[in-house]
Amino acid sequence: MNLTSYLNAIEEADVYKRYGKVQRVVGIMIESVGPAANIGEVCYIHSAMNMNKKPVLAEVVGFHDEKVILMPYNEVTEIGPGCLVESTGKPLTVKVGRGLIGMVIDSLGKPLDQSALPKGLSNFLTEQAPPNPMSRPTISDPIQVGVKAIDSMLTVGRGQRIGLFAGSGVGKSTLLGMIARNSKADINVIALIGERGREVREFIEKDLGPEGLEKSIVVVATSDQPALMRIKGAYTATAISEYFRDLGYQVNLMMDSVTRVAMAQREVGLATGEPPTTKGYTPSVFSILPKLLERTGTNSHGAITAFYTVLVDGDDMNEPIADTVRGILDGHFVMDRKLAEQGQYPAINILKSISRVMNQVVTPEHLELAQQTRSLLAKYEDNKELIQIGAYKRGTDHEIDKAILYYPKIQQFLKQSVDERLTFEETFEKLKLLLNGGS
Repeated sequence: MNLTSYLNAIEEADVYKRYGKVQRVVGIMIESVGPAANIGEVCYIHSAMNMNKKPVLAEVVGFHDEKVILMPYNEVTEIGPGCLVESTGKPLTVKVGRGLIGMVIDSLGKPLDQSALPKGLSNFLTEQAPPNPMSRPTISDPIQVGVKAIDSMLTVGRGQRIGLFAGSGVGKSTLLGMIARNSKADINVIALIGERGREVREFIEKDLGPEGLEKSIVVVATSDQPALMRIKGAYTATAISEYFRDLGYQVNLMMDSVTRVAMAQREVGLATGEPPTTKGYTPSVFSILPKLLERTGTNSHGAITAFYTVLVDGDDMNEPIADTVRGILDGHFVMDRKLAEQGQYPAINILKSISRVMNQVVTPEHLELAQQTRSLLAKYEDNKELIQIGAYKRGTDHEIDKAILYYPKIQQFLKQSVDERLTFEETFEKLKLLLNGGS
């Protein structure tokens, strides 16, 4: 029996535990002298007053004058000068597997209902590198989302990444719930980042429902939790999606919202001494967004179709985070407050929205019908004021006459109740009927 490899492993094993001591706590930041650790590694901070108390979990986020800067995952209590800081030597890992389906977990992968994790789960790093661009298959198949406005006019491809841009209270959560229930994906991974605590259960019970939850994993990091927990919520949800993609599943990742991830990163950046740039956002915000968003999409095993909601302050679609995210993703759906006020749900503004892969995933007939519908909507919107004040006389322009005739029918077609379910084929037939004189 050859024992050489085992003996070599024993010789190379690090048998020392490394400790440091807390020197000071400033805001959300803990400074310690030691231990020897690298950026991104997890450390335990032991209470000096009560050694039986569970240690505080923290992550190394920077260094200053040879001191280690740590950020805690939990609220800091009973931590003071002299507390021992123990290095684990590893970055954050979570337990992942099929047993998680139907569960609601926190950013560290622990069930929120305090139950035990099921057996048979694997350890998986939360931070992964995006797939090699040359190993990404091109997007060629449409995926059924189950929302008429999207399937007909803004068709999504399997492995596409979409941004849902909206102000507060325009129906983002309801739309995500509809997609989770109606979509053809094998598994949904839903990340609720920076949500109000009240809205979490409301979303799970009303918007998602038992039918949606039975094929979903929900990752929750509420707004009252430390900034690092909110950032890790996004990384954990993405890592779970990647695990299932590598097993060959078709995964839907829904993150509400990527703006709150950016805000949490801004908090961490400012605390570690980064200079504020555009609207107070630090440079690290604009470097982590592409790394996070590029992890989804296709790879050689499966595909993650991702929907990221982006909160736009004062409905300003050009604010820094919205602008950055729009440049990274493969399409954007703009949710319009005016449409919501008129009772048009889902309130997607078709003319301001785009799916960058629609041309390559639908049939020429479908594309032609969608372009005709978009053209009629645009013609009506261009002449809306003239039509509404009665300044336009019928017969003056054939195209405008046609737009006036079809506009109410198109608006009615784009409306959809929360419980209404349509397959991709049924939606296409309805669109064909609409433009051939049906309603």
